Amino acid sequence: MNRRKTSRKLTENASVNEDILELVAKWKIPEFSHDFAEMIASLYRLSQQDPTSSDMVLFKRSLAELRYAQKVFAPYRNIKKVCVFGSARIPPSATVYKCATEFARLMTDSGYMTITGAGQGIMGAAQRGAGAAKSFGLNIMLPFEQHANEVIDHDPKLISFRYFFTRKLTFLREASAVTAFPGGFGTLDEAMEVITLLQTGKARLIPMVLIDEPGGTFWKHFIQYICEHLMTHKLISAEDLDLFKLTDNVEEARDEILRYYRNFHSYRFVGAYLVIRLQRALSDSKLEKLRREFLSIIKPAGEMFQRDALPEEANEPDIAALPRLCLTFNRIHYGFLRQLINRLNEE
Repeated sequence: MNRRKTSRKLTENASVNEDILELVAKWKIPEFSHDFAEMIASLYRLSQQDPTSSDMVLFKRSLAELRYAQKVFAPYRNIKKVCVFGSARIPPSATVYKCATEFARLMTDSGYMTITGAGQGIMGAAQRGAGAAKSFGLNIMLPFEQHANEVIDHDPKLISFRYFFTRKLTFLREASAVTAFPGGFGTLDEAMEVITLLQTGKARLIPMVLIDEPGGTFWKHFIQYICEHLMTHKLISAEDLDLFKLTDNVEEARDEILRYYRNFHSYRFVGAYLVIRLQRALSDSKLEKLRREFLSIIKPAGEMFQRDALPEEANEPDIAALPRLCLTFNRIHYGFLRQLINRLNEE
């Protein structure tokens, strides 16, 4: 680590900078030494801002929750996971409860682990379908209603959060897909926040599926409201509806998730380019067809081409061999980007 260059980026106090760098050097973590130094510098700055006791509780507990969640999930980093949202109040006798159980079983059979809010109802149903060994529970500490279900209770993969925001961040950070069954305010909040983050590019695109029981109308009526009010008044764009799928069939929900990763692997921004990693390279004819079809999301005079890994991706050696599709994405039309990923996954 270049100490002189790093010092200028920490605090205005040179002595504090040297202390921080000396401390971090002892940890022997060269890959992330500057990141840790910046975090310590933020704590120093906080100490100079006349913090209150409530400020300290917020920063201390939120960092502790995120750190502990990272520890729990780290051993399972290379296993895909699906989040299941839904009401804690739905009884085991309900048809949708049985659907959630079956859906989680299908995803477990497909190699996925399941993440729920650890409560009863839909959450408990999904955890029963997945089994404790293939489950994570992200519990929220509330004075009523939310208690860990018996499947995940006392499991080391059960995490209890004080804050909704750290819990939500962990849900989406760890998920390869998100599903929502019928639920109340909490479920609607979780589902709409995920869609909002996908729409704005604040979260990476992943499959989002709204699941009803067979013949159910919970999400059907919700989407009808969105179309009649938000779409009609141009508060959203038609392409935004491609950010999620509605179904009343759990096998179709499973297939939607698995299809998403048929050829698409992942993406990241590198300089001016959105770099999409693929399982298999595209033919020249398909690449040219995609160029014409998705001109709307490529910046004026932009590009779309295939190549191998960029030098900036050297910190991801496990996927260095995957072919890349690079494009100058406008960072606006994420619904169209989802359409492009769908096209990449076609046989």
